[in-house]
Amino acid sequence: MNLLDRMERKFGRYAIRELIVYIVGLNALIYFLRYAYPQSGAIGKLVLDPSLIMQGEVWRLVTFVFIPPETSILWIFFILYFYYIVGIGLEHEWGSFRFNIYYFTGMLATGLAASITGQGATALYLNLSLFLAFAYVYPDYQILLFFILPVKVKYLAWLNWAFIAFTVLTAPLSGKVAALVSVGNYFLFFGSDIFSNIRQRGSAYQRRRPFRALAQQRPATIHRCRVCNKTEKDDPRMDFRYCSTCEGDYEYCMDHLKTHEHVTSEKLPPAKKEA
Repeated sequence: MNLLDRMERKFGRYAIRELIVYIVGLNALIYFLRYAYPQSGAIGKLVLDPSLIMQGEVWRLVTFVFIPPETSILWIFFILYFYYIVGIGLEHEWGSFRFNIYYFTGMLATGLAASITGQGATALYLNLSLFLAFAYVYPDYQILLFFILPVKVKYLAWLNWAFIAFTVLTAPLSGKVAALVSVGNYFLFFGSDIFSNIRQRGSAYQRRRPFRALAQQRPATIHRCRVCNKTEKDDPRMDFRYCSTCEGDYEYCMDHLKTHEHVTSEKLPPAKKEA
C-alpha cells in the first residue's frame, strides 16, 4: 500500500466532492462580476501576489484559482465547461481524495513558484496540469477543435508540452520557474509510471535486438536460380523448382529447370567432393 492509499484511508472522508464544480462556478461568478462591473477591480484582489500576502492578504493563496481566463463571453462558457469535463473525469478515475490532492498540490506548487520569483501568478499552469493529467488518463478522448475537427486529447497534450518547453527556453526566469514548478503535481502523480514505461520499452528493445540481428543475417531472398541467379524479387511471377536429377539441393528457375546441366558427383568441385 503506497502513501496515497494510506492517506486516503485516514483522511478520505474529508475530501471535497466535486471540487471542480465549485471552482468552475466561482470562475463563472467572477467573470460575470468583472463583465458587469469592470470598475470594481475584483481581479486585483484575487491575484496570487507574494508581497501582498506578506502584508496579511493570505486569502490570495486560494483565490487565484477563481480568476477566469480573459476571453469573450461566448468562449468562457466552453472553456469553463471543458474545465468541468476534465475535473469530473479525473475525479471519476481517481476518486475525490486523490483529485483533491492533485489540485491542492498544484496550488501549493504555484504558490511556491510565486514566492521564488516574487511575481504574481494565476491558475494558468495549474489548469494546464489538469489537462495534461486528463490526457494521460484518457489519451483517446476526442474533442471537436473549432467545433468541427475531432482531435484526440493526447495530441493536444503534446502541443501543451511544447508550449511549456518553449516557455522554459525563452521566458525570463520567473516564467521558467512558474512553468516547471506548477506542473510538479503531474510528475508527482505520473513520474513513476512514465519512468517504468520508459524502462520497460528499453528492456523490450534489448530483448528484441538478438532477433533483429538474426533477421538481418537471414538471406534477403528465398529462391535463387543456380544458373542465372534470378530470385523471386527479380521476377515475382517466376516459379522455382529443385531438380530431382541433380545430386544435392539445387534450385532453378523455370527457364533453366529443364535446360541446365545436371550436377553429379563427378562434376562437383574437389572441395565439395571431399565434403
